Amino acid sequence: MERIRCPWCLGDADYIKYHDTEWGRPVKSSQKFFEFLILEGAQAGLSWLTILKRREGYRAAFDNMQADKIARYGERDVERLLEDSRIIRNKRKILSAIQNARAYLKIMEGPVSFSQWLRNWVDGEPIVNHFKTMKELPASTELSEKMSKELKRLGFSFVGPTIVYAFMQATGIVNDHLVDCYRHPENLPRR
Repeated sequence: MERIRCPWCLGDADYIKYHDTEWGRPVKSSQKFFEFLILEGAQAGLSWLTILKRREGYRAAFDNMQADKIARYGERDVERLLEDSRIIRNKRKILSAIQNARAYLKIMEGPVSFSQWLRNWVDGEPIVNHFKTMKELPASTELSEKMSKELKRLGFSFVGPTIVYAFMQATGIVNDHLVDCYRHPENLPRR
């Protein structure tokens, strides 16, 4: 029997695999949250599939998404990245990744990890929505607007409310699998 999936992923094997194994699953690792934040910022104005197909290129070009290394990037690194066809060669997005690495490290020096800081926005439990159609999914929410504002205050960039909401969906802060999708929490096998 064919599984019912969210329609946005249909038509591409990489998208289907991403939908089935990652999208909407709660992330626990600060490192993984950081990587998604960089990739979501790179996506601005593009499709997620464009970034997904370049994810390995991003990992290779950006020192496996190690924030401590990215935070030390200088002008030569920016020039190197602008020549790297494995990533989106947009100077503002590259500079944003460096800026975000620095902001991330500041949070990590504080009393809670980046992961805990993000999960505190939802009291440690994902928000599970019950949308029936793609038309119902919001581009942003009041929560993504508040989180966006706070991320900007902390020095992050390319973190507008729409990017933040996509980030929340991707990392499982919000679960927006449609109710008939086999990945919606109500459809998952009970343990």
